[in-house]
Amino acid sequence: METKWLEDFISLAETRSFSRSAALRHVTQPAFSRRIQSLEAWLGADLIDRTSYPTRLTPAGEVFYEQALEMLGQVNNARALLRGKRPTAHTTVDFAVPHTLSLTYMPKWITELKDGFGTLNSRLIALNVHDAVMTMVEGGCDLLLCYHHPRQPVQLDASRYDMLTLGSETLRAYARCDKSGVPSLLLPGSAKAPIPFLSYTSNAYLGRMVDMILADAERPLFLEKRYETDMAEGLKMMALEGHGIAFLPESAVTREIKQKHLARADGGQPDWELSMEIRLYRERPSGQRPGKPIVSRLWEYLVESREAKPRNRKPRTAAGKAA
Repeated sequence: METKWLEDFISLAETRSFSRSAALRHVTQPAFSRRIQSLEAWLGADLIDRTSYPTRLTPAGEVFYEQALEMLGQVNNARALLRGKRPTAHTTVDFAVPHTLSLTYMPKWITELKDGFGTLNSRLIALNVHDAVMTMVEGGCDLLLCYHHPRQPVQLDASRYDMLTLGSETLRAYARCDKSGVPSLLLPGSAKAPIPFLSYTSNAYLGRMVDMILADAERPLFLEKRYETDMAEGLKMMALEGHGIAFLPESAVTREIKQKHLARADGGQPDWELSMEIRLYRERPSGQRPGKPIVSRLWEYLVESREAKPRNRKPRTAAGKAA
């Protein structure tokens, strides 16, 4: 049994809605339903009365709800106890960060913090976007750094979580180029000669961003999927080997563009790109959960730094250039 099954069931017991709980748990409704079914199979009992609307618990579900709360509380207490015994637990900031941002944005941002805020002891947990968000929700980190787009929002309760926008990131198509910077492949392709396409998996956040680009394009793109992975770094390496075009965050290819190993494959067309915000989240301190003093000091510094910037200054991208 997985603890996330308990969290799923508790959410469902409280909302009485599969769709609402799936949204709160940042998972599709079919996947959420499968996890509830997995919990029922593990227990050997039906927990949900699926013949009624709104959703109701079975008698076994009512009994297990109290047990699930107790079990999850014990697990979380044990985790908090053990983390608190780490020698540097109270002076280290734990970050949950998607893989791409952990490789591109995070190192430069830490350098900027060192210059302004001072040396920061940090622990980075690199995950996909969904799992990074869930790590924040489950109390497994102090700060969450992630992408955000209005049509694929990070659904965190604004009454519980504080948010800061740190910058922006542009996602566009790139391909291997020659020494003069001319790409070997160029959008849009044609029906007779589709372009080899290096794709994200369907569950990847950047994959959903690419789907939006393709759906919104005024001119159709003719692409033939040749490769699929959930990591931008993996797609970049395949593009560098000339296997096709890949939609990559600008910050992930800054060096390759400068060295003329990769070039834009979109012909400079803004219709085939998309801008995302880079956001930082924390759980709002409360009397019951005050959080670490170091996190509060860092957050205050970031708020003051943002307020001190000229209001007419353009936001900076993850690559460090004005957007």
